[in-house]
Amino acid sequence: MPSPTAHSKPFGTAPGRAEVDVWTLDSGSGVRAEILTYGGILHRLLVPDTTGATASVVRSLASLDGYTGKNPYFGALIGRYANRIAHGRFTLDGAAHHIPANDRGHALHGGPDGFHTKVWEATDHSTDGVAALRLTLHSPDGDMGFPGALDVTVTYTLDAEGTLALDYTATTDRPTVVNLTNHAYFDLTDEGDILGHTLQVDADTYLPVDGDGIPQSPAVAVRDTPFDLTVPHTLGDRIGLPDEQLRSAGGFDHCWVLRDLEPGRAGDLRRAARLTAPGETRVMEVWTTEPGIQVYTANQLDGSLTDPAGRLHERHSAICLETQHLPDSPNRPGHPSTVLRPSEVARSRTELRFPHLNGRRTF
Repeated sequence: MPSPTAHSKPFGTAPGRAEVDVWTLDSGSGVRAEILTYGGILHRLLVPDTTGATASVVRSLASLDGYTGKNPYFGALIGRYANRIAHGRFTLDGAAHHIPANDRGHALHGGPDGFHTKVWEATDHSTDGVAALRLTLHSPDGDMGFPGALDVTVTYTLDAEGTLALDYTATTDRPTVVNLTNHAYFDLTDEGDILGHTLQVDADTYLPVDGDGIPQSPAVAVRDTPFDLTVPHTLGDRIGLPDEQLRSAGGFDHCWVLRDLEPGRAGDLRRAARLTAPGETRVMEVWTTEPGIQVYTANQLDGSLTDPAGRLHERHSAICLETQHLPDSPNRPGHPSTVLRPSEVARSRTELRFPHLNGRRTF
């Protein structure tokens, strides 16, 4: 079996005349990831199915212009703060901070010029048996209203078994808040929508939200609700159930609070979700050290965007599984803290595993 490799080539020019590259990580066993330096975008993730047929399991846009134009964060790295901060305001150590509102009066995914709009510095970080791309970004003090200069590193790693890992680290020179994730849109079949996929989420509670997507209350039990995914359920059946939370959001757009492996052991790597294509032709598991996972069933896609083959991205054509801290945590003392201080390093890891590949012959 060939060893994993990494290589790059030009992809285009971003606004401001910054050159953008696409990096390909190749497992040597059939799985390949393509990552853009613009936004740190996971552009394609090619995975064989149980018959050996290969297709990308993430939705992508047709060109760099699509990514630099208005779009719902396709494949991008998100920061400084993933998810929502109510009214774009929070107080830290007695000082008030304001993030520009870009979603119904609230700050979403770090504000309008978040990390998804930046060109990241890229270096090949591969070692024996692992292809790796290290992306770095310096966010100056006051960037989008956040305090402190922040230095962020995200490393994409693809091993010979086909597991794609994302390792995030961040440091600051002043107290700040940080919450990083990736916003890939997954579709394991490449056949139009994800309503026939089954999803299992390893969580007993979730956060109900108001009409703006802001948590209404502390986490509540999923039992006897459509949000009970402790065993696999077909997405189309689940999001079609009569429920005010589903009606208001148009499907899932909610954060589940993940179980810890053991009481008091938050931050351990554990499974968060398992997504299965119809017929089990592809299976993807999401593992993470983060306390939550935002499940979003692409409720706002409307067919106005296309992929490189001209296929429309329509409502419920994909699903996002965003590992992260909980929404609006800077304003919620009861949530796990997102505060980062100069003496600390914020670290997290998320893995995308494909268990259906076990025992599959290489094509």
